[in-house]
Amino acid sequence: MKIKMKIILASALSVVLAGSGIIALSSGSSQVLAATDAPSATSVPKDKPAKPKPRAGGQGGQGGPAPDSNHDGIDCPEQGQGEAVLPSSSASSATSNGEASSEVTNPSTYSVVIRGGLNTDPQDKGRPVVLIAAALGVPTEVFREAFSGVTPSGLDSQPSHELAQRNKAALMKVLSPYGITNERLDEVSNFYRYNGNRTATWQKTPATATAIVTDGVVTGVTITNPGAGYSSTPTVTITGPTGTVTAKAVVTNTQDFKTNGSITSITLD
Repeated sequence: MKIKMKIILASALSVVLAGSGIIALSSGSSQVLAATDAPSATSVPKDKPAKPKPRAGGQGGQGGPAPDSNHDGIDCPEQGQGEAVLPSSSASSATSNGEASSEVTNPSTYSVVIRGGLNTDPQDKGRPVVLIAAALGVPTEVFREAFSGVTPSGLDSQPSHELAQRNKAALMKVLSPYGITNERLDEVSNFYRYNGNRTATWQKTPATATAIVTDGVVTGVTITNPGAGYSSTPTVTITGPTGTVTAKAVVTNTQDFKTNGSITSITLD
């Protein structure tokens, strides 16, 4: 009876242990208990110390002490910051800038200066007769002949109505055979009118040009704006790293105010 009761008690105990997640293994009268959530074969045994975690800045996944964080070039105060943050392209940039500064084939390093070109013949007493005659479409000598019958009023005063009429009649007497109308004469005269006493000139547009440079040598000039209103030939100089070069300009006259007295070509001396 006692043996049967022990068996019943043992069976009941195994049911209770199984319900609580424990397996009861019996061998004879002795019992060995083992937990069902025991670690698998691949898990680290409990009696083996875990590997230490790598320190910040160290090489993860590899044993041994982490390297000194002050040797990574980021938070090390002894390292020069200019050296640490300098991009790798800076050296090449500095080199290319050095080459550019010594480059003499760049036309932008050469300046083209156009001076003068506003002279008049002494017999014209400061009037741009060359421009006036060209705008009227007559030879310069024809306009000079027509103007010889004019009585100027002087630089500081305006002619009276009677004097203006007499001067106009003297001009038209010579110019009308060339097809010049009174209206066209007024238009041209007003456009090229000036006050010589105030050293003012007639209407004009300055010309501009750039140098053509090949292997550091000026080989020509490109006109970027022919200008207008030049009554004589201006002087042209090209100055750059290799020195100064002079050039000759050619002025052309037309009946159009926009192109009369413009520079049509520039050639090196």
